[in-house]
Amino acid sequence: MAFPDWISEYRGRAVLESSGAGWTMDRLEAQCDRIARALMGRVSTRRPVGLIADNGADWIAVDLATHGVDLTLVPLPVFFSAEQLAHVVRVTDMQSLFCADPRIALRLGFTEEVFRIGGLGLYERFTPVVTDAFEGVPIGVQKITFTSGTTGEPKGVCLSVTQQLQTAQALAAVTDSLNLGRHLNLLPLPVLLENIAGVYAPLMAGVTCICPALDEVGLSGGSAFDARRCLDAIARHAPDSVILLPQMLHALVAVLGCTTVRDRRIDSLKFVAVGGAKTPPLLIARARDLGLPVFEGYGLSECASVVALNVPGADRPGSVGRALPGTRVRVSSAGEIEVSGREFAGYLGVPAQQSKSWLKTGDLGAIDAEGFISVVGRTDNVLITGYGRNVSPEWPEGLLIEDPAIAQAAVFGEARPHLVAVIVAAAPGVGDALISAAVDQANRRLPDYARIGAWVRADESLSHRNGLATVNGRLRRGAILARYADHLNRLYAAERGQT
Repeated sequence: MAFPDWISEYRGRAVLESSGAGWTMDRLEAQCDRIARALMGRVSTRRPVGLIADNGADWIAVDLATHGVDLTLVPLPVFFSAEQLAHVVRVTDMQSLFCADPRIALRLGFTEEVFRIGGLGLYERFTPVVTDAFEGVPIGVQKITFTSGTTGEPKGVCLSVTQQLQTAQALAAVTDSLNLGRHLNLLPLPVLLENIAGVYAPLMAGVTCICPALDEVGLSGGSAFDARRCLDAIARHAPDSVILLPQMLHALVAVLGCTTVRDRRIDSLKFVAVGGAKTPPLLIARARDLGLPVFEGYGLSECASVVALNVPGADRPGSVGRALPGTRVRVSSAGEIEVSGREFAGYLGVPAQQSKSWLKTGDLGAIDAEGFISVVGRTDNVLITGYGRNVSPEWPEGLLIEDPAIAQAAVFGEARPHLVAVIVAAAPGVGDALISAAVDQANRRLPDYARIGAWVRADESLSHRNGLATVNGRLRRGAILARYADHLNRLYAAERGQT
């Protein structure tokens, strides 16, 4: 079977570490070959193969094996709800599933194990579920990544091998001078950011991927994160690089900042990429002061993850860096960021765009004279206040979360006389007085129409687990507004003297 030639040059070298064992390139190739042979003849090339499992070398082997047998892989996040998983199985008309837990396979309708390798079994569905909308996966699609999005039904983004490898190659090129040797996977591998930037790019550059179970690195579900456990894992595996989401960085900084002595557990790190949602510049500054070499990036699934990245020698905090090689970025007259050069293959069930067209990202931003890109908000999030002023809520939100007292903030105020906010305190012990001071500090940096007139304290974090954020940390504004509508309405009513 064909093994990906972009990593086969490292034969004899250790390329993976998982479950306490080292994998050479030869072992990885042999494992991929066994998987590919099992798939050939059993699986229709028209129907995708699913994969749901914890992080590990077997997950990576299944992913790479599908490259050589012209099959489409659908990675299923373990943090998806039962309804979301069932939706993905249904809309892809998936007939086979790699799964570590036969109970999960059975719940999803896969009844018989036909092959086993390592900790994974291949299960098949013998009662096909053919939907009227399903017309087969578009030709050339190797992967369908499902984003949790803003609704209960995930959206399938189609990706070709070429598109994914272009991004990985560009990432390997811009980090080449860092001489990275070991990368520790902290995010779930179905998250495209870790899949592309944390597996493909390291393997392409000859960097060893360390891929322990998620519990070992402190991550459980879609958003529960134990920063101390993560720091212990970093100390144990001594990686040169990791990838973080902004809320993970918040938690690590809080732990590292508890003492005036530098925490030696992070001494091995040379490069820490953070992305998925807006990261406050002051948080990046605090992280660097504590010894974390943090650099912010920007991307989206439609572009095979990373589009731009700050790196040592080309770094501007407050921006998301310059566009990766081979990627073109521009800002439209309406202020929307557009991307070209990644040949977007389209969404599942939706005709693909022309490969040379500009993809509208839905993000508002700017590009300075030196090519550094700033992202200031979303086109569909813009509020129009009762006085007719347009405000991107990400603007005041970004200033609010710069304060150590505030972990998260969601700003609202459509057609209202002023803005209001739902605020998550950085810790249970943070009192309302500290939050009010933080709001006042942010307001001093805002024009009157963008200031926070009142706020309500959230009763829990805004997370994927409770449906108030995506797994990458992007706020689900509609869900937050529905949850706190009564509280926010009372804020406005109190100002009018109403009950």
